[in-house]
Amino acid sequence: MKVLVVGSGGREHALGWKLRQSPQVKRVFVAPGNAGTAKEAENVPIAAEDIPQLVAFARQEGIDLTVVGPEAPLAAGIVDAFQAEGLRIFGPNKAAAELESSKVFCKRLLRDFKVPTPEFWTFDRPDDALRFVESRPEVPLVVKADGLAAGKGVVVCDSKDQALEAIRRIGIEKIFGQAGNQLVIEERLHGQELSVLAITDGRTILTLQPAQDHKPAYDGDQGPNTGGMGAYSPTPIIDDATLHWIEEHILVPTVHGMNCRGRPYRGVLYAGLMLTSQGPKVLEFNVRFGDPECQPLMMRLKGDLAEILLAATEGRLEALEPVDWDARAAVCVVMASRGYPGAFEKGHVIRGLDEAEQLPDVKVFHAGTAWKDSQIVTAGGRVLGVTALGETIPQAKLRAYSAVKLIRWEGAWCRKDIADKALPYLTGRAGVPRAPT
Repeated sequence: MKVLVVGSGGREHALGWKLRQSPQVKRVFVAPGNAGTAKEAENVPIAAEDIPQLVAFARQEGIDLTVVGPEAPLAAGIVDAFQAEGLRIFGPNKAAAELESSKVFCKRLLRDFKVPTPEFWTFDRPDDALRFVESRPEVPLVVKADGLAAGKGVVVCDSKDQALEAIRRIGIEKIFGQAGNQLVIEERLHGQELSVLAITDGRTILTLQPAQDHKPAYDGDQGPNTGGMGAYSPTPIIDDATLHWIEEHILVPTVHGMNCRGRPYRGVLYAGLMLTSQGPKVLEFNVRFGDPECQPLMMRLKGDLAEILLAATEGRLEALEPVDWDARAAVCVVMASRGYPGAFEKGHVIRGLDEAEQLPDVKVFHAGTAWKDSQIVTAGGRVLGVTALGETIPQAKLRAYSAVKLIRWEGAWCRKDIADKALPYLTGRAGVPRAPT
């Protein structure tokens, strides 16, 4: 089988790496890929958003399965274009991808199908949003751009002034472009954030192991939101009973709701959750593998990823055997360029990659890298996802950061506390949040 992975980040490197391990897969292509995917697959110089060229390549090369990594081509209708040509592709079509590409659509669906989510208000005009916030008491709020904003379109506000400023920047100054044409304002929740990803064919839901991302840029969850500075799996912040509750009360009704809306959902259903004192609530849905959650999940997955994704595209997930997972923990630490998540530098030579990957149970997934003059250089904000397995979460963390210390380039930085949120639960200093009874 020939497989095409669409995208160029750490998620796509992890997917290509795992798909290559399948006995069913003969060749893996990544479009456009990065310096890391070039070492393990065949890079194709076609942008992830160039849907006509991707379709033409898939037809010409006889691709048996295309796997879409990022959200932008899904929102643009890449699945519809491939299916119109009779090409097999994993991911939701354009109508179903609106679950991520429009937060207004998502929130209304959750409300209509009684999926627990924070109280929210939607606005077509920023002036209305400004008046709404000005008329309210001084309470913490979250301001969100309706459309896609590379994971940065959410502003968590401690004060009314911060909320007003976020509305002006998103809705009036349009710092995220057309993504800010509509706004969502919601109550700010408190608790641990959790990522629960599932693969569905529209009828059967295969829930993956839970993971925890770290969105803010700096240690202690300080600073601006990013695309994710690290993740680990599994997480001790929930138990099996709570995971089953999430399946029953969040994943199942969401898939059912999409069917009722005439938008059957096939692909990855990624629930970004907050574990509150009232139980888990949905902050957002994504319609693809998370980045960086994908990296530790692929490290722990022992099953055949190609067979799982193929079964989802063909509507036969129910017939699959249960998926096996490595019992060990995986921790992914994102190394970033100076300036990220703002304007960042490119073109710095990266050293120490081979030394890092020689450490036991370590894999360095490339995100923003490129080849230049026979050297690997930085080419993005998030550059690497240094990922390691360990018998325990602390051991996996130690291995990941030991590898990080071997890698260097001018301006490299990372958070130092990835996976530390698990420690109070491992030592019994914090109780595990329970599902509502």
